[in-house]
Amino acid sequence: MSSRTSPTVAVIMGGPSAEREVSLDSGRACAAALREHGKYDVVEVDAGPDLCTVLTDMKPDAVLNCLHGRWGEDGCVQGILEWLHIPYSHSGVLASAVAMDKQRCKEIFRAARLPVVDSIIVPAERVRGGHVMTPPYVVKPNNEGSSVGVYLVADANNGPPQLDESMPEMVMVEAFAPGRELTTTVVGKRALTVTDIVTTGWYDYDAKYKEGGSSHIVPADIPKEIFDLCLDYALRAHNALGCRGLSRTDFRWDETRGADGLILLETNTQPGMTSTSLTPEQAQATGMSFPELCAWMVEDASCGR
Repeated sequence: MSSRTSPTVAVIMGGPSAEREVSLDSGRACAAALREHGKYDVVEVDAGPDLCTVLTDMKPDAVLNCLHGRWGEDGCVQGILEWLHIPYSHSGVLASAVAMDKQRCKEIFRAARLPVVDSIIVPAERVRGGHVMTPPYVVKPNNEGSSVGVYLVADANNGPPQLDESMPEMVMVEAFAPGRELTTTVVGKRALTVTDIVTTGWYDYDAKYKEGGSSHIVPADIPKEIFDLCLDYALRAHNALGCRGLSRTDFRWDETRGADGLILLETNTQPGMTSTSLTPEQAQATGMSFPELCAWMVEDASCGR
């Protein structure tokens, strides 16, 4: 960060991914929070093909990366920011790329002795043609986030899923992990708390981002052993991937199996920061306001992440 009285922070948002609209919501919310904090000159940037030129002309002291999904969360924008020598928030090139690739991410989790479910990468056409795994199972893109393009195949008597044509050529098919949806945010070297996400059905894109789509119990009313395991697993996942700044790890917990029923689903290197998002809620529950959280991310920004 420079020594100017009011450092300039570029909040980059939007972008071309399937999560563009949510990214815009996250970016606007973070920009408003930074302005409320009062320390920064905040500029909102809708990231397009000219992003490199825009940032070169602007010369910001730091970038708060509020992009979600491919291009903004998978190491691409991080590489641009490294090239431009502009300090930025969240994880660096390698951790971002690996975390977005769900299958490679699982390989790292297994090496770190973190519990994950079995999965395979297969052609989408093969999935459309017949069951490639005994139901119940889940079909999803290997490198998208926020439950984009997720199909739950619940019953062996049903036919194979009719995947939308927008799905990639290769998809992940993953054994379904039953139970409650739990999540934990890591800020720096600290795992904050555990949230129990309650929905009336599948925790899909609408449940995540639409008002009333889900309710959040924070801190989660679960046994201390499971609560502590979530904190431990989230921090270990963050470190195993080489994440920096802030991340959020999602779990499924089958109560009938105790600690053996806790399964790690994925780690989000740039979790949502909207009005319904889990990470700001967890920060608030542990004594950090939204403006303070956003300011922490700016102050944590660096290159070489």
